Amino acid sequence: MSGVQTKDVTADEDEMRVDRWFKKHFPHISHGMIEKLLRKGQIRVEGGRAKGNQRLSAGQSVRIPPMPEPGEQSEAPAINRDDAAYARSLVIYQDKHLIALNKPPGLAAQGGSKIKMHLDHLLQAFGKGDQKPRLVHRLDKDTSGVMVVAKTAQSAKSLSRLFQTRDVKKTYWAVCLGVPNPRAGEIKGFMKKSTEGDRELMVGAHHGEEGAQHALTRYAVADNAGQRVSWVVLRPETGRTHQLRVHMQALGHSIYGDGKYPCDYPDPEGLSRKLHLHARKIEIPRDGQPPLVLEADLPRHMADSFDALGFNPDDNLMLVEEALT
Repeated sequence: MSGVQTKDVTADEDEMRVDRWFKKHFPHISHGMIEKLLRKGQIRVEGGRAKGNQRLSAGQSVRIPPMPEPGEQSEAPAINRDDAAYARSLVIYQDKHLIALNKPPGLAAQGGSKIKMHLDHLLQAFGKGDQKPRLVHRLDKDTSGVMVVAKTAQSAKSLSRLFQTRDVKKTYWAVCLGVPNPRAGEIKGFMKKSTEGDRELMVGAHHGEEGAQHALTRYAVADNAGQRVSWVVLRPETGRTHQLRVHMQALGHSIYGDGKYPCDYPDPEGLSRKLHLHARKIEIPRDGQPPLVLEADLPRHMADSFDALGFNPDDNLMLVEEALT
């Protein structure tokens, strides 16, 4: 076990996330342990508590608590052949900079308490060590759809900046309870993290309140099955935790299958009870070229629900997306 250390951020580590920086220097430490140390305030930047997604600046000092040496704890298991084949089956696009995958519902982006199988583990199918692709954004465990991973450290830096500055356009499809009125509009306000028992939730907050973050979502109803349920196209202009789920609950039309953020509408009968939220499309700007458009097919449970409800993705979708701009 090492003692307390302090390391300075180098020039080539400028703008690197804290969790990525930590993993680079201590590759034998699991992501779950890093998150635990961050929650307890044992990892500090310039003397202050740090968050995993915090960006570092060259010259900053990072306090590192006592850490086990390599070999003192078991390393993450290597990916097996079946899991590697499964990971490759998720690929919908790749080039020299990035890989886009269609993440299935139920697969977490990263490991944590009691989470053994996750996307970050599956990325070993594309390279080991420094060659393993890097996550540049997140989706909730039960949300499906497009996820982009960077093939190199430089690509990770540029893509992370694009996601952080909202230059990437993201479009989600959701099946919601009831029918929003008006059929197109925006939802905005402040939200913050809250703890309810052993669950972490996002709740409404006031401007200036500690931990409050502004969030903005544009929405448009693409179709509806009577007044029971609707297909809503969502475009988050900010990227807060559970933003779309919280905003649809605030609108009074929760996403179907969302037990964490429910509303008063009764559930429709005969549909899968899985969360009906899908990251359908990501548009990434490119210098001197048209944006890179990445689309992911619906997961089976949502495709079945679309069929049962009579929702046709080809009907008026262009007009709906124009309403979001």
